[in-house]
Amino acid sequence: MTLSIVIVNYNVCGFLEQCLLSVRDAVKGISHEIFVVDNASTDGSEAYISTRFPQVKYIYNTENVGFSKANNQAIAQSSGRYVLLLNPDTVVGESVLDEACHFLDEHDDAGALGVKMIDGDGKFLPESKRGFPSPWVSFCKIFGLSKLFPYSRRFGRYHLRFLDENSTHRVDVLSGAFMLLRRSTLDRCGLLDENFFMYGEDIDLSYRMTLTGEKNYYLPLRILHYKGESTKTESLRYVRIFYQAMFIFLRKHYPHYKLFALLSIKTAIYMRATTAAVRRFLFPQKEKRCDVNGKWYIWSREADPIKNILDKYGITPTLVTPDGRDIAPHLFRSENIRHVVFDRKTLSYGRIIEQMERWSVPGKVCFYIYSPDSGKIVSVHSLLT
Repeated sequence: MTLSIVIVNYNVCGFLEQCLLSVRDAVKGISHEIFVVDNASTDGSEAYISTRFPQVKYIYNTENVGFSKANNQAIAQSSGRYVLLLNPDTVVGESVLDEACHFLDEHDDAGALGVKMIDGDGKFLPESKRGFPSPWVSFCKIFGLSKLFPYSRRFGRYHLRFLDENSTHRVDVLSGAFMLLRRSTLDRCGLLDENFFMYGEDIDLSYRMTLTGEKNYYLPLRILHYKGESTKTESLRYVRIFYQAMFIFLRKHYPHYKLFALLSIKTAIYMRATTAAVRRFLFPQKEKRCDVNGKWYIWSREADPIKNILDKYGITPTLVTPDGRDIAPHLFRSENIRHVVFDRKTLSYGRIIEQMERWSVPGKVCFYIYSPDSGKIVSVHSLLT
């Protein structure tokens, strides 16, 4: 078998369904198996997904065992030559998996690879390619130097923004949202470290792979990752878990580094968490949602099912076109159109992701994908049925 796909789910049934629909199209012609490991979801994921996708091997945990342990459960049962760790809130273009597997076939030095991720607003996600969080890189990240100088080779090594996002590169760290690995690499370096409950496990695994002489590659193959790290950075829980994971990594792989430096970083972690808590208390933020009163555009050859769903929410589309030629990017920038619904029956997932990136105007244009297979309209902000 060529490919084993492992998806860990926790209460994101709507996203998971769309992810599996995209994977179903992307694995055509590839011998494969798909695992979904559910960490005790309470949104009906198990019953719905296991019925909807009977070919998927579903592992249901009675408690949330964390991302690392859940992945390891499926990897231990898998048999593919390659193993793909994939987030449930992703959409994969039709050619991505074939091209990614082909790259590993052609590059014996590659132990694993990651891809170009864009978020639900069409923005490039910088966590697609990262550097190792060495003490210096961690210092720059925690104290904001990497944010101040994102394209600096000295201060911006965490997100490697100085590397062209549209070219292939050797990189240090791959994202666990899409990480394609050789099984032989996992056999040599081991599975995910279960001391990382959530966040940091991909950094640790990437680092251990390089210790065995394997190389990690970034490929500019587009996928959609709705809820990237940038959507969670103001969360107190995110700050605490993310930076604590960074400290676990430093303590594990830099045990002889000066104690004072490590303690300084740990102190900074708690300072960041405290700052986030104070900010959320003084300036509470509402969940981001698009204003449905803006103008709506539907790209579909058979728009009636989409119109029927929108009508339930009191929405009347301004423009419907079967081929997209009646719309131009400058119309988005002039704010004439605030919502775009792509019909999967009209466009491939790969084409939809390409258009989202092309038309991205963060905070002003909201993108949605309608799937006739699910009868749902999905976006980063909402699920319309």
